[in-house]
Amino acid sequence: MPLALIQRLGELVGWLFYQIPNRERETARVNINLCFPELTAAQKDSLVRQSLIENAKTLLEMPGIWHGEADSTLKRLMPGDGANLLELALQQNRGVIVLGPHLGAWELAAHYIARIAPTTILYRPPREKALEGLIVSGRSRGGGRLVPTTAAGVKAMYHALHRNEVVVILPDQQPRHAGRSAGVFAPFFKIPALTMVLVNRLVRRSGAVVIFGYVERLPNAKGYRIHFFPAPDRLGDADPVVGAGALNKGVESCVRCCPQQYQWSYRRFSVRPDDERSPY
Repeated sequence: MPLALIQRLGELVGWLFYQIPNRERETARVNINLCFPELTAAQKDSLVRQSLIENAKTLLEMPGIWHGEADSTLKRLMPGDGANLLELALQQNRGVIVLGPHLGAWELAAHYIARIAPTTILYRPPREKALEGLIVSGRSRGGGRLVPTTAAGVKAMYHALHRNEVVVILPDQQPRHAGRSAGVFAPFFKIPALTMVLVNRLVRRSGAVVIFGYVERLPNAKGYRIHFFPAPDRLGDADPVVGAGALNKGVESCVRCCPQQYQWSYRRFSVRPDDERSPY
C-alpha cells in the first residue's frame, strides 16, 4: 500500500484508540502526566492523542518494513542531525553501540545501520513463541543479525564489538526483574525507572563508542529522517546506577526532540522501588 494511505489509516486507528477507553490510552495518559507536569491539561491531552496516532502509524508501517523490499523502504530515509557520526565512531576501531529508543519509525534504524557496517541487533524473545520467527525474519531483512537477550546473545555482542562492528540495542524497556545483574532504578524524566545495566557492562568491558539514534517520521508521508548524537558522559561508569542514569538521560534527550512519536503506551514505570504502588 502507498505510504500516504498507510499513514492515513494510522491516523484513523490512532484516533479511535484516543476516543475509546483502552489500556494503551490510559497508560499514555499516566506516563505523560508523570513526565510532563509542566504542561497544561489540554497540552497533555493533545500529546496523548498525537502519540496514539503516531504509534498506530508505526504499527501499520511495520509489515512493509519487515517484509517489503529493504532498498525501496530505505529510499524514503534521509540523513538528519549527526549524519556522519556513525562512520566517525567506526573509524575509532573500538566497536560501536547504537542505542535507539522506541521513537518514531524505530524499526527502520537497524535496516539503515546494517547497510553501513556489520550489525548485531539485540531483541527480547516474545512470550508468544509463534511470533519469534516473524520478528527475527523481519528485523534481519535489512542484513542485520539478531541475537536474543540470553547469555549466548550477550556473548555474541561482545564478539561483534571486538570485531569493530555495530551493536544495536533498544534501551528503554524494563528488565524482567530488578537486581544489579539485570536492572537498577535511575531517573527517567525525574521518575525512578527500572533500567537495564547491560549497556553499562558492555561499555565498561569493551570500551566501545556509544551513540544514540532515532528515526523521525516526517509529516504528510514525506518519508523519514534519521538522527544520531553522542551518548552522555558516564554511561560506562563503574557504578551501574550512574551508568543507568546516563542511559536514561540519552533516551530522554531523544524523546524531547519529538515527544509525540514516543511509545508512551508502554508501562515504563510499572515496577517501583521499595514496594511503591504502580501508577497504572
